[in-house]
Amino acid sequence: MIAFENVGLRYGVGPETLRDLSFSIEPKSFQFLTGPSGAGKTSLLKLLLLTLKPTRGAIRIFGKDAARLEKDAITHIRRRIGVVFQDFRLLDHLTLYENVALPLRVVGRDEESYRAEVVELLRWVGLYDRRGDVPSVLSGGEKQRAAIARAVIGRPELLLADEPTGNVDPTLARRLLRLFVELNKSGTTVVIATHDYNLMEQFDNARRLVLADGRLHCFE
Repeated sequence: MIAFENVGLRYGVGPETLRDLSFSIEPKSFQFLTGPSGAGKTSLLKLLLLTLKPTRGAIRIFGKDAARLEKDAITHIRRRIGVVFQDFRLLDHLTLYENVALPLRVVGRDEESYRAEVVELLRWVGLYDRRGDVPSVLSGGEKQRAAIARAVIGRPELLLADEPTGNVDPTLARRLLRLFVELNKSGTTVVIATHDYNLMEQFDNARRLVLADGRLHCFE
């Protein structure tokens, strides 16, 4: 699904933030991305989402050379990816229900065909009672759960999540991880960036990608 070959990333004229990244991510796999603060986890996720271009090296995603993709092709690829970033990126003028349903609206589905799915997912993440509220009145943890629901509602081929359990209690964190696991079992490739080692230890069969000093180390 994804292959990096000698990828490096530099911001401005400073030293490389990421260097010599060569690895692959297989379809339907599940992995945690971890490492100390400032190691470059968010930058790596942005490379995977194609919102950043590498300074050097090659990236292939869904069998395509990222460097050769036109703008329309990149947009199409991003629609196959669910993403949860730390700033949530909810749309303030939409209700929570409308935010979660947005990926399904974008691909042209009629509301009658997806309303029950959205309601079921909102119940799962504990936000059904807030479905008519706008993001500005939600807590940080509620926004995080809404962002997760929006990311998974369309059953994406690839899910990228940056600290998706950082603002919720341990019980809800485990519940959300079960959601990711079930999504993975249905065929979605999952990449979760996290500092929570206790959480990772609950999933012994998940691969660990460890960023340190700008380099990536893989542990099966």
